[in-house]
Amino acid sequence: MTDFFKKHTLITGTLLLTATGLSTRVLGFFYRIFLSRTIGAEGLGIYNMVHPVYGICFALCAGSIQTAISRFVAANVQKSRQIFRTGLVISLSLGLGLAALIIRFAVPLAHYVLMEDRCASLLPFMAVSVPFSAIHACVNGYYYGVQKTRVPAASQIAEQTVRIAAVFLIADILTESGRSVTVELAVIGHLIGELAACLFSVFCFCLFTPKDSGKEAVPTRSFASSFRETASPLMALALPLMGNRLVLNLLSSAEAIWIPGSLSAYGLSSTEALSIYGVLTGMAMPFILFPSALINSMAVLLLPTVAEAQAGGNDTRIAQTISMSLRYSLYMGILCIGIFTLFGAELGIGVFKDSSAGLFMQILAWLCPFLYLATTMGSILNGLGKTTTTFIQNIAALLLRLAFVLFGIPRFGIMAYLWGMLASELLLAFLHLASLKHLADFSWNATEMIVKPAVLLIISIGVYYAFFSVWDGFDGMGLFVSTALHIIVLSLCYGILLMVFHLAKRPFAKR
Repeated sequence: MTDFFKKHTLITGTLLLTATGLSTRVLGFFYRIFLSRTIGAEGLGIYNMVHPVYGICFALCAGSIQTAISRFVAANVQKSRQIFRTGLVISLSLGLGLAALIIRFAVPLAHYVLMEDRCASLLPFMAVSVPFSAIHACVNGYYYGVQKTRVPAASQIAEQTVRIAAVFLIADILTESGRSVTVELAVIGHLIGELAACLFSVFCFCLFTPKDSGKEAVPTRSFASSFRETASPLMALALPLMGNRLVLNLLSSAEAIWIPGSLSAYGLSSTEALSIYGVLTGMAMPFILFPSALINSMAVLLLPTVAEAQAGGNDTRIAQTISMSLRYSLYMGILCIGIFTLFGAELGIGVFKDSSAGLFMQILAWLCPFLYLATTMGSILNGLGKTTTTFIQNIAALLLRLAFVLFGIPRFGIMAYLWGMLASELLLAFLHLASLKHLADFSWNATEMIVKPAVLLIISIGVYYAFFSVWDGFDGMGLFVSTALHIIVLSLCYGILLMVFHLAKRPFAKR
């Protein structure tokens, strides 16, 4: 068993990151519930308007360099320390510069760019968190590159735990002193979480750096010479990603800024527009994204896995990786359609006391298969070095969604944005699949990957209703707890049926 897990690092790494992702998302749910009841839907809307600024900074100084470190280390393990040091210096320098700019121009950014003056006091907190995020991202990129996921997984837990504990403590102190809890609390919590993750990852890197990745194939040289050697190829990989992420984040930021304005054009007041935006982004979307912990974990590890296979000329492994990712993305997405269409209303009322959140979940349920497919297929394309392809395709999907924001919302309200999300993710998933089909000869069976799980989901729903129509032992436990237990039962039934049919195929395959 131990040998199996050592050989299948993609599986073990995905399981570890999934367990961590699920843990942090469970904690994050309680955190979101707390925020929604303390700062309200309007406060969540304002908080989510500030986040795009952080996203742009992260794209410039952290996310792209993390991906470059991960891919470069996977293909050049002997130079892993040199690559990490170079990436860290570049990332931290950019992060410090961006933080200084945001702090200096916080007021004009809030007024002229975000078009919400109340964001001005929040931007400096976001700015200070950027350098910490840069350090954390570089450490994570190093560990993903050597396919050692324990430190990144543990840092996620540390970040979420410290953030929640700090916010709860600060809120309690404010309440006891008779002061109101405002949206600044959420931004301070973000800063504290990033600081905790940074300190934890640096501490682990200093004490628990993988020994096998530290054996340099070249003699030890000065930092200046190693920097000159590795900076150019590292940035040659990072710069296209940086440009891609920057443009994508700029478009996403425009979307976040224009949605409240478009809702106002539809006839809503500023408070109503921000409240609806807060319900969508702060309540409904976290639920839709919750099951993607498995898919995101797989996507993070797919990039170095595919890069390593490509460097070794192992086309068979690339094709198998694509097929496996495709299969499990669809399995998970189809299950989520059933969960959110059946239980969306109960989740919205039981968790957030808001029926519109449940309605949004039921509509966005159909987004799940395409969202998960786009995530994994995009990561594989990046791992194969097709970053320009993913960039162009992401731009096309975002422009389609922005068209719904600018032209649909003023006429049809927030429903137009939900339709736009569905259309853009559908387009993106099919574009990614078409590109991969030209690069690798992977197997694709619509009956096995779509029809079978859909039929098994329908059977599972039938079994679920038949069972609970006779006996419902969860009744009286509270709406949220009862709904969560019902979802677990349905998911277990679906998982067991998938496993049974998968195992039943094996004897026939052997014949």
